Amino acid sequence: MEAVFSNFDLVLRAFWVTLQLLVYSALASLVLGTFLAAMRVGPIAVLRRFGSLYVSIVRNTPLLVVFIFIFNALPTLDLFVDTPFLVKGVVALTIYTSAFVCEAIRSGINAVSLGQAEAARAVGLTFTQTMTQVILPQSFRAVVPPLASVLIALAKNTSVAAAFGILEATARMRSLTNDNADQRTGIFICFAIGYIIIVEVMSAGAFSLERRWRVAR
Repeated sequence: MEAVFSNFDLVLRAFWVTLQLLVYSALASLVLGTFLAAMRVGPIAVLRRFGSLYVSIVRNTPLLVVFIFIFNALPTLDLFVDTPFLVKGVVALTIYTSAFVCEAIRSGINAVSLGQAEAARAVGLTFTQTMTQVILPQSFRAVVPPLASVLIALAKNTSVAAAFGILEATARMRSLTNDNADQRTGIFICFAIGYIIIVEVMSAGAFSLERRWRVAR
């Protein structure tokens, strides 16, 4: 593990890039996924179809293909030409992850009693007010475990960015193993521990949030 400790600053910098990809993509995916879920259960047929089509296409497309589309296809159309690689990575991860977030939140929306939506409409609330003030707050409480699973998968999916010039943890691991072939096992173990720590922190946070909301109900 000497190669890791002698380059510890580079390792930390690589994991910092991984965390940036994770946090920015997670926040953007939660926002976009929530909008998509609202579209899929909303009263406007065009938006319902768009949300369903988006989820169907993205969920059945490999993440690597999404990255290739963002990094290689769009620049040929003069889009994302001068965009930093980190931003491109966040966009690719957001496009992919938001489809799974949408389905998790939609399952939570469907778990809320239909009578609550009817009661909200009866007192004069619009669809947007009903969703933001009545349905979604309860939905998020119900979908903490599946959302946590989606975000944990996102944490591991950030490694795909290594193939597209983003120097995150997996890219740094590959660089170190290429330069220190005799220490590959130790390098793999160290980086695996780094990913495990990230996932365990996310799992602990999700468990704490779920328990707090369960008590509050």
